[in-house]
Amino acid sequence: MPDVIFTGSNGRLEGRYQPGPEADSPLALILHPHPKAGGTMNNPIAVRLYHIFAKRGFATLRFNFRGVGRSQGEFDGGLGELSDAATALDWLQSFNTNARATWVAGYSFGAWIGMQLLMRRPEVDGFISVALPANVYDFSFLAPCPSSGQIIHGGADTVAPCEDVERVVSKLRLQKDITIDYDIIDSANHFFNNEMTELEQVVNRYLDARKAGAPASTTPEPATPEATQSDA
Repeated sequence: MPDVIFTGSNGRLEGRYQPGPEADSPLALILHPHPKAGGTMNNPIAVRLYHIFAKRGFATLRFNFRGVGRSQGEFDGGLGELSDAATALDWLQSFNTNARATWVAGYSFGAWIGMQLLMRRPEVDGFISVALPANVYDFSFLAPCPSSGQIIHGGADTVAPCEDVERVVSKLRLQKDITIDYDIIDSANHFFNNEMTELEQVVNRYLDARKAGAPASTTPEPATPEATQSDA
């Protein structure tokens, strides 16, 4: 798991990279939570996602956004961090020119950045978004969402309530040619403090299903925004 430094638009960026075992190993880019809330590439969920993909034979990179750790620059409210993520993906691809697939996985703020990235990078085949902060950020840019993926949320999340995430999921599921798996871990809060093992199981089950070409989620369809409003 070598330390790496690569050049972003605002200076150097610090990362950890696990090469894949094969010349055409798939790629995975891992994005950490909000820098202003203490988020770094060493966040437990970011690290867990990193190891999940690395163990499955992906060439895997996690890195610090600008202004975090040894990464240069200052927090830029999302725009600069999106540029950092694009640079990181470019770096990862430069060492894996024959990669057979590309995935992006993010937690909280990192999930928001990751879903913006996949809108700009048509080579992204799949995504994992954990604890989507749908109450804080506008996800209307996902129109249409270009890739199938998995959204995982904690049923006890009070930082980003499920209701807001379910509205995003419902809209995404109306789109053609993609499949959105939505998995709720009932007892998990925003930080998955006591549910890291279950989180790993949910992600691995989804990746197994994607590899086999089968649906993974058993979570029922969330209520549509209209239904939620009428129930209220």
